Amino acid sequence: MIEKHATAIWKGTLKDGAGTLTSQSGALSNLGYSYATRFEGAKGTNPEELIGAAHAGCYAMFLSALMSGEGIAPDSIEATSTIGLDPTTEGGPTVKSAHLVVKVKAPTDAAKVRELADKAKAGCPISKLFKADVTLDLTVL
Repeated sequence: MIEKHATAIWKGTLKDGAGTLTSQSGALSNLGYSYATRFEGAKGTNPEELIGAAHAGCYAMFLSALMSGEGIAPDSIEATSTIGLDPTTEGGPTVKSAHLVVKVKAPTDAAKVRELADKAKAGCPISKLFKADVTLDLTVL
């Protein structure tokens, strides 16, 4: 089993405190986040943005793998994952959705890309992680 990790350090109260995120690879190193960056739109990162990045990256790689398995070499796959967080959920804020917007440029027909894109949406390891509704908008260039 492959295991990767990241560490969060939080200091202070929820609204007045702040934290840092550091990933095993060092790609994130003491990256700051706070209540304001998560819930008030302040500049900086937040867990949902990072989940979106992980989902988009995972999805694009998985779709590329599926296409490669069919003998299709994509020119480009651009994936954006928007994570929907409902801060008013009883029991605390809850991630309710993950919406993928994907643009694919590849030397094949749109129907084949659609078939593989839907398989990637269901099969991407990060998509499988969600209990949320994962949706997809695809543009074939």
